[in-house]
Amino acid sequence: MSLSKLLLSVAIMVVLSFLLSFRYAQADIYRFKDKNGVWHFTNVRSDPRYRLYIREGGLKARQYIINYDAIIHKAAEQFGLEPHLIKAIIMAESAFDPDAISKSGAQGLMQLMPATADDMRVHDPFDPEENILGGTRYLSLLLKKFKHDKRLAVAAYNAGSKIVAKHNSVPPIPQTKRFVEKVMKYYAEFRKKGN
Repeated sequence: MSLSKLLLSVAIMVVLSFLLSFRYAQADIYRFKDKNGVWHFTNVRSDPRYRLYIREGGLKARQYIINYDAIIHKAAEQFGLEPHLIKAIIMAESAFDPDAISKSGAQGLMQLMPATADDMRVHDPFDPEENILGGTRYLSLLLKKFKHDKRLAVAAYNAGSKIVAKHNSVPPIPQTKRFVEKVMKYYAEFRKKGN
C-alpha cells in the first residue's frame, strides 16, 4: 500500500471515529468518491452522488415492512398483485429506505425514475404511499405486457420493457440478471414467511 493511500485510510478512520463519537446526534453518514479519488463525507445528502455509508438510528427493514404493510396491501389489492412481490421489489430496490436515490436518479422505496414517476402520476416519489402505488401500478402494467411472467416483468422493471421484449427473456445485462435473482429470492422468502 502506498504512503498516500495509507494516509488517506487513516484520515477516513479519524473522520469516521469523530463523526460516530457523537452518539446523541444520531445521523446517517453519506459518502462519494470524486474524480480525483478523494472521498467526501456528510450527514446531509445535498448531492445525488452521495450514497448511504452508515445508518445511525434508522429503522431496520423489518420495521419498515410493518410500517408500510397497509399501503402495500392497498396497492396489491388495487392493482391485482401479490403483496410479496411488491415487498420483494422494494427490498431489492431500496431495502425499504423511503429516501433512497440511485446513481441513475431513481427515487424512493420502489426506485422510480422521474419519467416513470410522471407517467404513474407520482408527484412526490419520496412519499411512501405515492411511491408504492405508482411503482405497483407500473409493475402491474409490466406483468400484463409480459403475460404475467414475473421474471420478465421484474427484468423490465430494472432494464426497461423494450430491451426485455427485444430479447424475449431476461436480457444479458449482469445488473439486471442480479436484480431478477435478488427479487425472486426475496419473493420466495416473503411467501415462505407469510409476511
